[in-house]
Amino acid sequence: MNVLVTGANSQLGNEMRIVSKNTSDNYIFTDVNEVEGLETTYLDITDIDAIRKMVVDNNVNAIVNCAAWTNVDACGTDEKLAALAEKLNADAPENLAKVMKEVDGWLIQVSTDYVFGKEPYNTPCGPEKKGTPTGVYGETKLHGEQKIIATGCKHVIIRTAWLYSEFGKNFCKTMFNLTATKPALKVVFDQCSTPTYALDLANAIITILEKPQVGVYYFSNEGVYSWYDFTQMIAKIACNKDCDIQPCYSSEYPSPITRPAYFVLDKRTIKETFVVKVPYWVDSLEICIKNILNDNMTTNRFV
Repeated sequence: MNVLVTGANSQLGNEMRIVSKNTSDNYIFTDVNEVEGLETTYLDITDIDAIRKMVVDNNVNAIVNCAAWTNVDACGTDEKLAALAEKLNADAPENLAKVMKEVDGWLIQVSTDYVFGKEPYNTPCGPEKKGTPTGVYGETKLHGEQKIIATGCKHVIIRTAWLYSEFGKNFCKTMFNLTATKPALKVVFDQCSTPTYALDLANAIITILEKPQVGVYYFSNEGVYSWYDFTQMIAKIACNKDCDIQPCYSSEYPSPITRPAYFVLDKRTIKETFVVKVPYWVDSLEICIKNILNDNMTTNRFV
């Protein structure tokens, strides 16, 4: 099978590079940005003709879309950035879906828990729940899902939450650095969810590609925690013992996006349908921190 990965230099895209080495499939990694040392084919997914040529020339059977605009707060306060988010998060996935419809291929679309927010849930949220975003980012990602489904292409939509990895910018790496360099930190404790180690999500996608089934699925690691708990565990695993980490309320850090106090994804459907293994969040965090602590992590992981 020929698999095209968009956004290949993102957190998830980098993890897809790693796990793809364990398959017999042929992977084509594309992005609009180049990273030194990584083989990347240029592809602008806002250009449907460019997508069509790439798919036809390489006989692509499936696309894994890891590309997105992910600056949540920025697109909620700037109209130009909001328009860009709509273009990348909604119009571009529609382009991918249209082309895969033409060749009877599969589109794996990575979405987000930000498609929710208005409705308060006190139990894990399943795929049957209706999307009710509270901000522009969530709206654009929901629009992307809707446009993909409307094309009638064969699709798997995976909603995930609180993504982190050794690559790019994310909460885990930020707190890893801050707890090592700051004498004290205040971290929100009144928002609870579950993080997603991008490597685990990449492995789940590889499993899904073996026998894909149309639908909307949820994936994050197992367990429940707050941002405060996450930071405490990052510091503990990294042995950053000198930082005084204190809990605070989300109201102390105003955001244009309203987030629910409790939002946990129900993974039953993805586990039952694809027999996907979902690791416990602390176990995955330990692996990620160990990789970050390895000075030669990037070089070693791509050898």
